[in-house]
Amino acid sequence: MSRIGKKPIAIPNGVDIKLNSDEVTVKGPRGELRQTIPGPITIERQNGELLVHRASDEGNVRALHGLIRSLLANNVTGVSDGFTKTLVITGVGYRAAKDGQNLRLNVGYSHPVDIAAPAGITFEVPAPTRVIVSGIDKQAVGEIAAKIRSVRPPEPYLGKGIRYENEVVRRKAGKAGKVGK
Repeated sequence: MSRIGKKPIAIPNGVDIKLNSDEVTVKGPRGELRQTIPGPITIERQNGELLVHRASDEGNVRALHGLIRSLLANNVTGVSDGFTKTLVITGVGYRAAKDGQNLRLNVGYSHPVDIAAPAGITFEVPAPTRVIVSGIDKQAVGEIAAKIRSVRPPEPYLGKGIRYENEVVRRKAGKAGKVGK
C-alpha cells in the first residue's frame, strides 16, 4: 500500500469539495481548482476527510495513487492558505521592481527583463532585492519562480544572481595567483 496514498486529506473549514466520477473541484476562500482523476483511482469523503483508493496493485496504478493524493492535498492547501516562493537577488546594481502586474528585473544585462504574471499568480517586491511569488496553484508558483531564477542563476564564484530564499550556493575559491617566479 502506498504510504502517501493511504494518508487521509483533512478538509479545513471554508473549503468545499465536489466529487464527480472523473474530476474533483476544490473551492475555498482564495479560489477554485480542478483535478482530473484517472479511471483506476476513486475518491471518497469520510468524516470530513478525503480518502484516495486504487483499483489494483499494478505498478502504474500504485504510482497514480500517491500522485493523485498529493495533488489533491496541494489543491486543498492552495485554496485555503496559498503557496509562496521567495527569491533573493544578489549583486551590485541587481534589482527588481513591479511594473503593474508584471515584474521588471535589472540583473546585469544591457536591458531590463520583463516577466508577465500568469493568471492566478501575483508578485510582491517588498525590497528591491526580494521577490515573493504567490498563488493557489503550487505547480504554477514553482514554475514561474524557476523561470525568474533562470534569468540569472546564482554563479559559484561571487554568488551573484537570483536564488531561492533558503537555497545554499556553494562558493568556489577562484583563481589562485602565481606564488613564485
